[in-house]
Amino acid sequence: MSSSPAASLLRSRQAPGPAPWQRTAAGANLLAPDGNLGVTIFEEITALAGRHGAINLGQGFPDEDGPAEMLDAARAAIAGGANQYAPGQGLPVLRNAVAAHQKRFYGLDLDPDTEVIASTGATEAIASTLLAFTGPGDEVLTFEPFYDSYGAVIGLSGATHTTVALQAPDFLPADGALEAAFTDRTRVVLVNNPHNPTGTVFPRRVLQQIVDLAARHNAVIVTDEVYEHLTFDAAKHIPVATLPGAAERTLTISSAGKTFSVTGWKIGWVTGPAALVAAVRTVKTFLSYTSGTPFQSAVAIGLKLPDEYFTGAAATLQAKRDLLSSGLQAAGMAVLPSQGTYFVTADTSALGITDATSLARRLPELIGVAAIPVAVFCHDDGARRTRSLLRFAFCKKTEVLELASERLAGLGGVL
Repeated sequence: MSSSPAASLLRSRQAPGPAPWQRTAAGANLLAPDGNLGVTIFEEITALAGRHGAINLGQGFPDEDGPAEMLDAARAAIAGGANQYAPGQGLPVLRNAVAAHQKRFYGLDLDPDTEVIASTGATEAIASTLLAFTGPGDEVLTFEPFYDSYGAVIGLSGATHTTVALQAPDFLPADGALEAAFTDRTRVVLVNNPHNPTGTVFPRRVLQQIVDLAARHNAVIVTDEVYEHLTFDAAKHIPVATLPGAAERTLTISSAGKTFSVTGWKIGWVTGPAALVAAVRTVKTFLSYTSGTPFQSAVAIGLKLPDEYFTGAAATLQAKRDLLSSGLQAAGMAVLPSQGTYFVTADTSALGITDATSLARRLPELIGVAAIPVAVFCHDDGARRTRSLLRFAFCKKTEVLELASERLAGLGGVL
C-alpha cells in the first residue's frame, strides 16, 4: 500500500483492533502480515490469463447464455418499463415462483409473502444473513475449503470463523470432527452444498449430523445451495431444510446464476421461517434495498421450466466434467471426484509438484491454461493440507474444454 494521503487515512484509526475493512480482507486471506491489502487470486490469475492469452478455467462463470425464454423475458421487461425499484422483498412473481420451485422439487411448503425474499445474488443473501445473526463473541462454522466470501463477511461481522476440514479424496469430514467443532458459541453453521471448490455433494448422514448438532447448540443453519441442480452420476442434492428437525432453524439460499447460466444478473433468494427471514430482510434492506427488477420476472419464468431443462443442464455439465478430467489425467494429475458444481479438483503431487499455487501462476505462460489453487480457500492449516490441489472450472463451451485438454496434455513436456 502506498504512502499517499488516502493510505495514511486508512492507518490513522484510533480504535483498538483492526478496522472493518481489515477484518474483511483478513477473512478472505487478502491481508498481508504488514497490514497491506493484496489482490484476490482470481484477479491475479485472470490478469495472467489475459497477458498470455490463456484459457481461463479459474473463475466459475459460463461462456454460454442461459435459456432463450429467460433472455427474451428480460428484454421484454426492460422494453415494457420494468426499470425502477422492485419491492424490497422482491417481485411477487419471483417470490411465488421460488415457493413453487421449493414445493415442486423438494416438497417444502413456503408462504411467498413471509418466508421468501429476493436478494442481489446469493452473495448478498449470505452477507445479509451473517450480519443479521452474528457478531463479536459468536462463532460461525463452515467446512474447509470454503468459498472466500464466507471468510470475508464473517470477518466483517466480528465473529470468529471456525472450520471442519474436508478430507481428500472424497472431501468429507472425519469421524467426530463436526461434533468437536461445535460449541455453545456456534451461532451459525454455514453449509455450502453442493460444495465449492471440491465438488462434493454431502450425503444425508453428514447433513443430519449438522442438523442434530445445531439443535443441540441452538445454532442457525444457513445453506448455500446455488449448485442445487448441478449434480452428477448418482449424487443427489438433499436440501437441509427437508431433514427432521431442520426446518425451524434453517435459512436456505440459492440463486439463478448457476442454474440458468446468468451469473451477471445477480438474482438470488432466501427462504425459511418467517421470523428468521424478517431478520435477514432488515439487514438486506440497508445493503441494496432491491435490484434487478427486469431480471426478477425473467428468473420466475426460468424456475417454471420443465424438468427436462434441469436434468439436461446437469447432463451437459457432467459430459464437460468428464472431458476436462480426461485432459487433467493426460497431464499426469490425479483427478479427485466431482459430484456437482462447476468444478473439478486435481492433485499436482502426482507430477512431483507440491506447491500448486506456484504452478497456478506459471500455467498461463507454460501451456495457456489458468486454474485456481485450492489453498486460497483455506486458513493456514488447511492451506498446508491442500497445497498440491488445483481447482478447474468446466462450465465452458465444449470446444474450449477440448483445446484446454490438448494444452494440458502437453504439461509434462514443459515442466
